[in-house]
Amino acid sequence: MALDDYYLLGRSGLRVSRLALGTMNFGTSGFHAPYGKTEDEARAIFRAYVDAGGNFLDTADFYTAGESETILGKLIAEAGIRERMVLTTKATNSVDPGDPNAGGNGRKHLIRALDASLRRLGTDYVDVFLLHTWDRITPVEEVLHTLDDLTRAGKIRYAGLSDVPAWYAARAQTLADTQSLTPMVNLQLPYSLVERTIETEHVTVGQELGLGITAWSPLGSGFLTGKYRRDDVQGVTGDGRLTGDGAPVRSWSDRHWDLLKTVESVADKLGVTMAQVAINWVATQPAIASAIVGASRPEQLQSSIKALDFELPIELRTALDEASAVPPESVYRMFTPEYQGWLVNAGAKVADKPAGHRPPVLNWS
Repeated sequence: MALDDYYLLGRSGLRVSRLALGTMNFGTSGFHAPYGKTEDEARAIFRAYVDAGGNFLDTADFYTAGESETILGKLIAEAGIRERMVLTTKATNSVDPGDPNAGGNGRKHLIRALDASLRRLGTDYVDVFLLHTWDRITPVEEVLHTLDDLTRAGKIRYAGLSDVPAWYAARAQTLADTQSLTPMVNLQLPYSLVERTIETEHVTVGQELGLGITAWSPLGSGFLTGKYRRDDVQGVTGDGRLTGDGAPVRSWSDRHWDLLKTVESVADKLGVTMAQVAINWVATQPAIASAIVGASRPEQLQSSIKALDFELPIELRTALDEASAVPPESVYRMFTPEYQGWLVNAGAKVADKPAGHRPPVLNWS
């Protein structure tokens, strides 16, 4: 039960744990207050992660109205492990309602937001700085030059994106490459057995352009833990973020509830929890650099870490893939092997490279 296997983040030399610690619930202020944790509660979770060998920390200026960064910075300093940690924060959301330049991805706001984050975190740099989301209007060239300047100033080590369209990520990385600007190494996106839409384009963007994907909400907001039950009146019942005030608005179809049965069956066969199956599946999917896991207590985090202690047999992974698959829609149907084999290649067997084209050069284990 350890996180001391590290892999490179995207097209970079930065080594990160396969599970990142999400700290959205560190603090009891602001939007995330209903499920926030006090500093003492956060300390226990943080220590459990560090003691297991984890080095990848995720926060944002928006989380618990900045309190997440403040607590996280204090805990890192308290432990004396700043250089060991890969610290990620994000900015886009408004920090001053009514001020049009206090939000978005313009140069004025990003610099202001990062400086404020550095003060709260008690550090003079962050390892990875991400746009929190696409703001729809700021020119991508301005964003790239701002991130490049922040890197050259030593305030950030690496740059990346979170929750942006695939075309935007592709354009940003291509411009960075052609103009010798700081490249993006990270693309943070929602991904789980109940949310696989990033496979349509984002996963390939990450693979082709060197963006390591960090998956947030690998448990589908807790749905995949199996703690919720179907209710004909309320839709879903159970104790958690999917019920009560502030619960995300979404519907759960027959397909989702059938998927839960498959996850439960796989968990039973392996002697693990449903949550561990869901986390393992995400963490071992193509292009995924790390899965972001949060916790309400140390024991819950330790259970999540154990998700890396086993391998999903091919037949069980196939069962999960089939139960969670979302059929391609619209133009994407034309990119399927069935369509291409029928019309594009007219029955000829065509592939990019033969199997085994890129095996490891040497087995260093």
